[in-house]
Amino acid sequence: MSQKLENAKRLYLEGIRDGKAREAVTKYTGNRYTQHSTGVRDGVEGFVEFFEPFIARNPKRDIQIVRGLVDKQYVFIHAFQSLNDGEAKWVTTDFFDTDQNDKIIEHWDVIGEYSESNPSGRSSVDGATELTDLDKTEENKELVRNLIKDGLMKGGNPANLSNYISEEKYLQHNKEVGDGLAHFQKLASLPNPPLTYQEIVLCVGQGNFVATLSKANWNDGKLNQDYAQVDVFRVENGKVVEHWDNVEPVPEENVNSGKF
Repeated sequence: MSQKLENAKRLYLEGIRDGKAREAVTKYTGNRYTQHSTGVRDGVEGFVEFFEPFIARNPKRDIQIVRGLVDKQYVFIHAFQSLNDGEAKWVTTDFFDTDQNDKIIEHWDVIGEYSESNPSGRSSVDGATELTDLDKTEENKELVRNLIKDGLMKGGNPANLSNYISEEKYLQHNKEVGDGLAHFQKLASLPNPPLTYQEIVLCVGQGNFVATLSKANWNDGKLNQDYAQVDVFRVENGKVVEHWDNVEPVPEENVNSGKF
C-alpha cells in the first residue's frame, strides 16, 4: 500500500475512530495542514478542537474505508461512518494533498447522509472496489473530465453523455436515481436542470476509478444554493459503468480558507 494512502487512512482510523485526535494529526500531517472541511480550522489545533468534542459526543464510532486512490501527490478516500450504533450514518469523501515525505498538507471533504437503498437497491457505498487498468489512469481521468464538461456543465449537451457512459451497463448509487444511462440522461436533459456543474476543482484517479471534486449550483426556482459535489466513477473499456456521488452545501461563512 502507498504510504500516502496509509497516512490518510491512519489519520481517519486512529484520529477519529480510535479517538486519538492529537496524536494522529501530529503524526500524519506535515509542516502545514490547510483545511477546507466545514467548521474545521487550519492546522493541528483546528483538527483537535473540532474532533475532541466530536469524539466525546459520539462514543461509538464505526468507520470503514471503502475505497482509496493515489494519484501522484493526491489521495482520495471513500468512507462510511456509523455513529452510536447507527444513530447517524454518513458518507465521507476526502481528498488529501501530501508533501515529499508523504505527510498530509491539505484536505478537502464532502460529507453527506448515507442511503441504504436507491431505486435499484444499491447503497451509497457498496459496489466494486478492485483497482484495475492501472496503465489507463490518465486516459480515464480525461474521459471523466470530458463527461462533466461536455454533458453536465452549463452550455454542455446531455445528449453527449452516451459518448462517456455505457448504454449497456451503468450502475448507479445516487439515492434518487436508478441504474441505466436513460434515467440519468432524463434528469440531465430537463430544459432547465436544477443542478449545474461550474468547475472541476480536483480530479484524482487510479486505474479504473476516478474521483472529482466540483463546484456546482442548485437552482430550482425556490432554492439557489452553491454545493461542493463529489463524483466517483468506475470505468470499463473506455466508458463509465458505475457511479457514486456525495454533495454538501457551501457555507456562507468559513473558519478556514473555504470549501475549495
